[in-house]
Amino acid sequence: MNSTEIRKRFLTFFEKRGHVIIPSASLIPENDPSVLFTTAGMQPLVPYLLGEKHPSGTRLVNFQKVVRTVDIDEVGDNTHLTFFEMMGNWSLGDYFKKEAITWSYELLTNKEEGFGLDPSRLYVTCFEGDENAPKDTESAEIWMSLGVPENHVYFMGASSNWWPQPKDKDEYSGPCGPDTEMFYDMKGGLNLTSKEEFIVADSKQDIVEIWNDVFMEYKKKNGKVVGKLESKNVDTGSGFERIAAVLQGKETVFDTDIFQPILEKIKELSNRYNETSGKIIADHLRAAVFMISDGVIPSNTDQGYVIRRLIRRAIKNAKAVDSVDGSLESVLRKIIEISSVAYPELETNTLHIVTVFNKEETNFNKTLEKGLKQLEKIVEKGEKLDGETAFTLFSSYGFPKELIKEAAEERGLSFDGNVFDEAMKKHQEASKTASVGKFKGGMAGDGEQERKYHTTTHLLHAALREVLGNHVEQKGSNITAERLRFDFSHPEKMTDQEKEQVTEWVNNKITKKVPMIREEMSFDEAKLKGAIGLFEDKYGDVVSVYSMVADNGTVISRELCGGPHVENTSVLGTFRIKKEEASSAGIRRIKAVLE
Repeated sequence: MNSTEIRKRFLTFFEKRGHVIIPSASLIPENDPSVLFTTAGMQPLVPYLLGEKHPSGTRLVNFQKVVRTVDIDEVGDNTHLTFFEMMGNWSLGDYFKKEAITWSYELLTNKEEGFGLDPSRLYVTCFEGDENAPKDTESAEIWMSLGVPENHVYFMGASSNWWPQPKDKDEYSGPCGPDTEMFYDMKGGLNLTSKEEFIVADSKQDIVEIWNDVFMEYKKKNGKVVGKLESKNVDTGSGFERIAAVLQGKETVFDTDIFQPILEKIKELSNRYNETSGKIIADHLRAAVFMISDGVIPSNTDQGYVIRRLIRRAIKNAKAVDSVDGSLESVLRKIIEISSVAYPELETNTLHIVTVFNKEETNFNKTLEKGLKQLEKIVEKGEKLDGETAFTLFSSYGFPKELIKEAAEERGLSFDGNVFDEAMKKHQEASKTASVGKFKGGMAGDGEQERKYHTTTHLLHAALREVLGNHVEQKGSNITAERLRFDFSHPEKMTDQEKEQVTEWVNNKITKKVPMIREEMSFDEAKLKGAIGLFEDKYGDVVSVYSMVADNGTVISRELCGGPHVENTSVLGTFRIKKEEASSAGIRRIKAVLE
C-alpha cells in the first residue's frame, strides 16, 4: 500500500464516521512559549481539548506536520527523523473509549476500508493505574470484546501509558490522561504470552508501536493532576512514516516510498555515496522544505538557528558523498514534487524555498572557506590542532568533526578528538535546551494572565498596522504569564516616537472597555470582513474570528484566531513596551508587559 493510498484510506475512514478533515497547523506554534516548533499532533488543538469550541465541530481528523530536534545528532540511523507527520482523529467531548478503540481496531485490521493488518499479530497495552487515575480495565475489556486475546493485553505504568509522558521535574500544565497503545509483530509468529516477553520484544524492536488512543479527561498544573476536564476527549495518533514502513513491509522508514525517490536522487548526484549521509541529507532537507514554506528563515536564534543547523548539516554530508556544489537544489525540488501532492502550498512556495536554501548554502560555503584559512594559519605556525581549537572550527565555521579530522590529516596536523567530544557534548546539551524544551501548553495553560496577554497581542497588531502601515503582518507570538513577545514584518527599527504612538494607541483602546466578540463564519466571509491572521491555514472552511468593535461601530481589530481571550479590554491593565529589536531579516520583535 503506497503512502498516497495510506493517507487517503485514513482520512476517508474517519470522514465516513462523522469526522471533519482539517488541515495541518503551521510548524510555527501559536502562542506556545515552551517549544520552537509544533512537536505533537495535539499541540495546535490544546485550546479545544480544554473546552474552546472548534469551528469544524467535535469530530476531527488530520495529518499534522511535526518537528522534533532533540535527536538531531542521531538522524542517519534507521529510526530517527526531525520532520514527520502525525496522523490522528479527535473527539472533543463527543465519543470516548468504546468508539475510539473499536475504530482503531477496524482501521488497523479491516481489509476493505482500513490497513488490513493481521489481527493475530496485534498486542495492546493499557494503563495500570496510580494515584492519579484508576486501572483502565474498561479499555482492556473493549479490546478483548473485539477479539484481542487476553494474553495479548498488558497493563503498564504512566511512564509508557500516560500522555504527555511524565518526566522528572515535569512542569507540564494542560490536558492529559491515560492511553492504550497498539503494537505490531513485525516478524510474525512471535506468539508472545506474557508482559515480560512483550517488554523484551519491544526493546529489540521485534514489535513496534503503530497506534495509540489517549483518553484526555484530566488536567495537570505544574506537573500535578489537579482534577478532570469539563469534557472527555480522545486524541489518537501514529507516525505516518512508521505506518508506511509497517504496511509496505519495510524495516525502516527510509525504505518506504516516502523517502526512496529522495534517496535515489541523492545517489544520482553522489560520487561516493554512503547510506548514513544519504539519510541525513534526505531528512534534513525534507524538514527544511516544510520549515521554509511555513515562514522560517535561517538565522542565529530560535527557529532560524535550528533550520540553519539542519541545512548546514545537509550541506556537510553532501560534501561527504562528494556531490557537486549547488546540486542539492534538485533534491529540494524532488522533495517538493513528492510532498506537494498532500501539501500543494509547497509547489506554490517553490521559488521562495529554493531561494532561501541557495542563499544559505552560498553563505555557508563562504564560511567553510574562512575555516580552511584558519587551518592553514595553524599549519604555518606549526601548531597542534587541539580539541578546543577544533571545536572553534565547529562552532564558528560549521566544520563537523569528520571534516576537521580529514582537513587536519591532509595538512599533516594531529587531532585531539577527546577534548572536542567533551566540548561537543556541552554544545548538544545547550542546543537541546534552546531548541526543544518541554511542552507546557503555552496559552493552553488557560491562566488569566495568558488570556490577557493573548488579547493584548490583537491590540498590538492593530496598533502597529495603524502606526507603521498595513505591510505589518504577525510573524510569531510567544506568551507567558509575565509578558508577551510579538514578531512582525517591518524593514527597520522603530523610532521612539513610533513606540510611544503604539503604546498610546493600545492603552487608549484598553480604557474604552471594548468587548471581545467571537464569531464563526466561512473562510471567504472572514476575508470579506477584513479578518487577518497568521494561522488561518490550520482551520477548515469554517473559522473562528475574534473582533473588537468600538461603540461607534469602528472595527479596532478583527483576526482569525483560536483563543482563549478575555471578554473585555477593561481588565487588561496598562500596556508598556519593554524592548523593540530585530528578530531576523525584515522581522522585528516587541516584548511588552501589562502593569
